[in-house]
Amino acid sequence: MMTQQVYNFGAGPAMLPTEVMQQIQQELLDYRGMGVSVLEISHRCKEFGEIIDSAQQLFRELTGLPANYRILFMHGGARMQFAAVPLNLAARNKTRKALYCETGNFAKLAAQDAAPFANVKTILSGAELGYTQIPQLRPEMIDQDAAYLHLTSNNTLYGTRWNAFPDCGTVPLVADMTSELLSRRLYFSQFGLIFAGLQKNLGPAGMAMVIIREDLLDFATEQVPILLNYKRCASDNSLTNTTNTFAIYAIRLALEWLKRQGGIDAIENRNEQKAAILYRLLDGSDFYHGVADPAHRSTMNVTFRLADTSLEQRFVDEAEKAGLYALAGHRSVGGIRASIYNPMPLEGVEALAQFMTEFARVNG
Repeated sequence: MMTQQVYNFGAGPAMLPTEVMQQIQQELLDYRGMGVSVLEISHRCKEFGEIIDSAQQLFRELTGLPANYRILFMHGGARMQFAAVPLNLAARNKTRKALYCETGNFAKLAAQDAAPFANVKTILSGAELGYTQIPQLRPEMIDQDAAYLHLTSNNTLYGTRWNAFPDCGTVPLVADMTSELLSRRLYFSQFGLIFAGLQKNLGPAGMAMVIIREDLLDFATEQVPILLNYKRCASDNSLTNTTNTFAIYAIRLALEWLKRQGGIDAIENRNEQKAAILYRLLDGSDFYHGVADPAHRSTMNVTFRLADTSLEQRFVDEAEKAGLYALAGHRSVGGIRASIYNPMPLEGVEALAQFMTEFARVNG
């Protein structure tokens, strides 16, 4: 039993839908009459085979993923993919040239982690703008002889996102969508590869989902470690070794929950409503001000500061006492961050808006 119901605005590991956690609780000791926990069943048994296959089928159904894309479940979260991407794709080009767009902290880390395995070229950077907006990426900036172009679609620290994705010509577009996959409708044919850590909209931390176009599976060299090799992972249905069975089970439950909510279009509409409540409040206030440029605002991570920054810790402390959990901004940037991923109910955002209004009245 919960001792206290709170709204969890943490950036990740983030909240899971209550229904999903309740089902996990109900099935934890005895998975569907097997007499053993889902934590204990073999990744080779037929029951887990049904879990992983149905998770993939549900993802395809919800997203309209084209048939020529494969779904992989891989160890190490999104950070491991920062190295896996160049290891698998850089050999498309003899010079191993890889293009990177630096629009935030994790985009910068992705380029750093790729550097030992590819000839990294950063073609766009928002650093001089404090990562508060996405600079324009012009077609002529994209070298058509590059192995791929990497971007981070949503930036959790600064609250920005790519509202439209570039036409890369023949260069495969690679997107780290950790903090927004399943939050809005995507046209997957725009991308060669998408990856996402689970801990935002998909499930518990520690693994990543990789969606890759089949023609990109053939570029890993013999030196690529087996567990980072996309082709090997695809041929083994993500079961090259003992996988995180519990995480994939949780993914399936999250996808089932999303289907019950009405699917991607319904959840996107709800996410836009939630974000609009907070942005309207920020835009109409002298007490608060948003961090992200309005043209580049995220619907997943709403970042803001108080005009009097000395009040920010009091804001976070009093919010937590009011049942509004984990609103402190990332330790490297400070401020306030409300992460409002798919599972965050509209009521949670309304409660935050009410708290913000009252806090400004009392302290303004």
